[in-house]
Amino acid sequence: MSFFGKMFGGKKEVAPTTGEAIQKLRETENMLIKKQEFLEAKIEDELNIARKNASKNKRVALQALKKKKRLEKQLQQIDGTLSTIEMQREALESANTNTAVLTNMKSAAEALKHAHQNMDVDKVHDMMDDIAEQQDVAREISDAISNPVAFGADLDDEDLERELDELEQENFDKEIIGIPEPTPTLPEAPTEDLPEKAKEKKKAAPATTTAADDDDPDMKQLLSWSN
Repeated sequence: MSFFGKMFGGKKEVAPTTGEAIQKLRETENMLIKKQEFLEAKIEDELNIARKNASKNKRVALQALKKKKRLEKQLQQIDGTLSTIEMQREALESANTNTAVLTNMKSAAEALKHAHQNMDVDKVHDMMDDIAEQQDVAREISDAISNPVAFGADLDDEDLERELDELEQENFDKEIIGIPEPTPTLPEAPTEDLPEKAKEKKKAAPATTTAADDDDPDMKQLLSWSN
């Protein structure tokens, strides 16, 4: 802003944003780097001229060395300027990052405040107490349902344990000791015929005679004696 603008209240300049300032500094850095490369090339040219004319034309050689000194001074100034711009750009980038972080943190704080505006700490504690109480009630109901009140109440645990021990001993005898399981023995069947069966066989024996035997008189007499 000019001097007269400041005195007569001219229009105020709007400060650039950090992003705009960073972009401008980067453009300036690129320009100075190109200038730096140009000066380095010129310095190399003047040095070559001085070498060629060191023994032939000392005046031209001296002029080339003087020009090289001036270019080196400009190059040194550009190096300092680049360092300053780089530090300023890094500071702006850090400030830009901090601004973004603070903005996001502020938004998060406002959102959290909005989420908690309808919440009361005392009400939350009361709600958690109610939840714990209902969980206790549910646990008691589950215990009551799973408790065998009427089913199996007449069973004696000692009898069950005794029977289980017997079964374990029986399995042990079968698998380890090899004691065979006792089997019931039945009486042997008689090999000889009973008296009644013998008489029936004797009576049935004549019935098996053939017609030829009936005609034999000796057989008839034998049969009459047997009867």
